[in-house]
Amino acid sequence: MKMSKLFVQTLREYPNDAEAISHKLLVRAGFIKKLANGIYTYLPLAQRVLTKISNIVREEMDASGAQELLMPFVQPAEIWQKSQRWQKYGKELLRCEDRHGNQMCLAPTHEEVITSVVSGIATSYKQLPLNLYQIQTKFRDEIRPRFGLLRGREFIMKDAYSFHTSQKDLEREYEVMAQTYTNIFKRCGLETKAVQSDSGAIGGAVSHEYMVLVDTSVGENDVFYCDCGYSANSNHAISILNKEETNGNFKEEKIVDTPNTKTIEELAKFLNIEPDCILKAVAYIADSKPVIAMIRGDKEIEETKLMNALNALEIRPMENDEVIEYLNSYPGFISHRDVDSSKVRVLFDNSAKGMKNFVLGANIKDKHITGANLEKDIEFVDISLVKEGELCPICHKPLKKTKGIEVGNIFQLGTKYSSPMNACYTDEQGQLKPYIMGCYGIGVSRTMAAAIEKYHDEHGIIWPIAIAPYHVDIVPVNCDDEEQMKIASDLYDKLQKLNIEVILDDRKDRAGVKFKDADLIGFPIRITVGKTISEGLVEFKIRKTGEVIKLSPDEAIEKCKEILLN
Repeated sequence: MKMSKLFVQTLREYPNDAEAISHKLLVRAGFIKKLANGIYTYLPLAQRVLTKISNIVREEMDASGAQELLMPFVQPAEIWQKSQRWQKYGKELLRCEDRHGNQMCLAPTHEEVITSVVSGIATSYKQLPLNLYQIQTKFRDEIRPRFGLLRGREFIMKDAYSFHTSQKDLEREYEVMAQTYTNIFKRCGLETKAVQSDSGAIGGAVSHEYMVLVDTSVGENDVFYCDCGYSANSNHAISILNKEETNGNFKEEKIVDTPNTKTIEELAKFLNIEPDCILKAVAYIADSKPVIAMIRGDKEIEETKLMNALNALEIRPMENDEVIEYLNSYPGFISHRDVDSSKVRVLFDNSAKGMKNFVLGANIKDKHITGANLEKDIEFVDISLVKEGELCPICHKPLKKTKGIEVGNIFQLGTKYSSPMNACYTDEQGQLKPYIMGCYGIGVSRTMAAAIEKYHDEHGIIWPIAIAPYHVDIVPVNCDDEEQMKIASDLYDKLQKLNIEVILDDRKDRAGVKFKDADLIGFPIRITVGKTISEGLVEFKIRKTGEVIKLSPDEAIEKCKEILLN
């Protein structure tokens, strides 16, 4: 490809609305162009990367025994109503009507469709197990699209679904997919960590996310892990507290004045106690109903855990006026005591179990209760956010924390979809049984963005070779110099004959502009044909290391073969 013909426009500045480095670089390097909030056009450079990722996915999925198909992007409400997800999926499901008034939606995922498809074809146990996958556009109407392709509304995904006659066989396929995913991301040049995760709207009892661990601030998830092998997303992680029991050492229960102490820090300082001796009340609205979450003062609520414990579709913090209206209390002084349990749901985090003689809100402005103790028959749940340094639930060593970008996930769905949709097969005894299902997703467009978050520098993108849009960029310093252009064109022709993907930068721009674009776009190899050609030498630069060496044109070709074809 000649650079003068490539449909690309590089920019001098980053876009104003970009936060993530991948978003900044994909726009500035001419890979994507924004159409609407969270919706992008993939320009030719990006399409080449996406095609390479997709081909790797196809090769590994096919090798695992899965079969590719393609399902509709627009789906009827009827199948979502059968699975009982039409309302539960929430506002991320973009609903619409066709001209006949039939309710439809744009596909955020395909569990319902694939279950409907398979139930009409694989009707016997003899046709199982079965694993079917597709690579297709999805749409989820995110409330706050951000970070470019990392949290967009429209994206490209590989989704696979397996069907089984037993839980044991599902677990076997789950392990096959786990290894397949490791192979896929390794071939893409990405090291991933499989972490336990919340199943979210997809559902199922067991799920793992494949995370690319990054140092950038936009890693969308905190990942807690231990050297023993334990690892989990923050929305699923559990820990053992360093101090499981806390005692405020107050001799008796009484109401005390605590003026202007609305925060845990202010209250702890005022009473000269540690935050872990305070039982904190955090008020929420969950599906339009008031909720109080009680947790030890040094801990924070993990809202995904809370939402799951409530079996809620949506939760949000309660507004100050709602605290007064629903709880008959005051912000900063809330308590679970004297709350009408028929109107307000109260949950206690596990961290409250070991608390004695603690401090509690009095539901009176500027007052707290000291020396409080828990009532009997309280049900405890895990709704807390793990902190770095708390103890691993397996080996009891301190947990470590890092940032991760989810690029894949796998789920054991069981009969979550087959049972409500009456999707069954006939077993060996002639009995109808619901399929036992698994689900396996890879964010193809997210993988492209994650690779940039992982591999970049101040000059631009550093693509892993396997997914780079082109491998070699040949830069003649002066396109008006006949000798330079002759050598550059000869290199270009010879590399093309070797099936090496190569760009010839034949633009009449200054050499500095070409060099900056080469680094920005992230070509793994740059061959510069300049003044040293009079000595029979070209400049060979490796983008990843920054190494620059002088070679003859023939040696440059051999070096390309060594790096790219071995």
